[in-house]
Amino acid sequence: MRDETKCLHSGYTPGNGEPRVLPIVQSTTYVYDSAAEVAAIFDDPTRGLCYSRFGNPTVMAVENKIADLEGGVGAMCTTSGQAASLLSILNICSAGDSIVSLPTIYGGTINLFSFTLKKLGIECIYVDGNSSDEEIKAAFKPNTKLFFGETIANPALKVLDIERFANIAHQMGVPMIVDNTFATPVLCKPFQFGADIIIHSTTKYMDGHAVQVGGVIVDSGKFDWSNGKFPELTQPDESYHGISYTKQYGNMAYIIKARMQLMRDFGVYPAAHSAFLLNLGLETLPVRMKQYCENALAVAKYLESSPAVESVIYPGLPSSPDYALAQKYLKGCSGVISFIIKGGRTVAAKFMDGLKLASNEVHVADIRTCVLHPASETHRQLTDEQLAAAGIDGGMIRLSVGLENVDDILADVAAAMSAV
Repeated sequence: MRDETKCLHSGYTPGNGEPRVLPIVQSTTYVYDSAAEVAAIFDDPTRGLCYSRFGNPTVMAVENKIADLEGGVGAMCTTSGQAASLLSILNICSAGDSIVSLPTIYGGTINLFSFTLKKLGIECIYVDGNSSDEEIKAAFKPNTKLFFGETIANPALKVLDIERFANIAHQMGVPMIVDNTFATPVLCKPFQFGADIIIHSTTKYMDGHAVQVGGVIVDSGKFDWSNGKFPELTQPDESYHGISYTKQYGNMAYIIKARMQLMRDFGVYPAAHSAFLLNLGLETLPVRMKQYCENALAVAKYLESSPAVESVIYPGLPSSPDYALAQKYLKGCSGVISFIIKGGRTVAAKFMDGLKLASNEVHVADIRTCVLHPASETHRQLTDEQLAAAGIDGGMIRLSVGLENVDDILADVAAAMSAV
């Protein structure tokens, strides 16, 4: 099936006389006829459901749909994109380990990597994506467990050279984790270019309507965890009846371990109703992504022609330094535009205050156009040096183009521009 069909039909197939629409199974627990059956599920949760902290039929249907869209062997939903980022790393990292990441990633992820993981004894080593392969390889240590990047960086909008960095990661014996939030599987499928694990903040385009926060981890099933660097996947897990995940679950070892071990302990599993709402968003994702891309390209071209704008960052523009990468990896560049307005923070704030249609809010990838000032809002915890490394200027504005008529969006932007 193609993506448009998968978004409507994957994950849930009604039987004879069953509901056409994915049902909401609003229950925390599940009943069995004997204690032996429950015990068997605790030995191997893939045999059935026991408690909705591990799995729920509604949520699992959505997990299966997303795994199908990305081309993975399995997926696990979480209560937020940040939870997905955290668990994707803790699943293979322990105190004393390190990770390598590009600095052009979401500010909240930088904070997670630079401070919270540091408190847990996990070091994050940032590498400049413009460095040579040998310089990047030199950043890896014997204890490095993964490489991390974003398909389309938030808000720098740098396009990740997935194939290049996946090859580097694999040469160093570690998997590549890609945050595919802005692209979604409709615009890019990182597994096809060598990525091993994909995460999303489903709060963004997948939901699309700003009604619920969520995240997901997707496993490609392609990485060889038995190369000696990941004993937590190959050796018996004392916390779970001595299971060896690679021996018992083969190429689903990573995602099964995440559910059996980390979801058990952290409990960041979404409610059935949240998954139901996410599924509604997924059903229209291909249609919405096409229109986001069309609207954003028109707005980006307008901004590029404005004398009040210093520069426009949108990989769909032929003038973008990432245009060639966008043509290679993306079927569209999403609806998010970053641009630097002349005059810095003060003028940026004045422009944003002058918008009437666009909402000034801490969100992105909504059906409604919204705007945000990264340096003083989502990334305000970063130092000037970190802001520069993340590609964020004081005059940078992140404009998330929605699904309104593009002429109305352009008129709103033009009116705000005239005010500055």
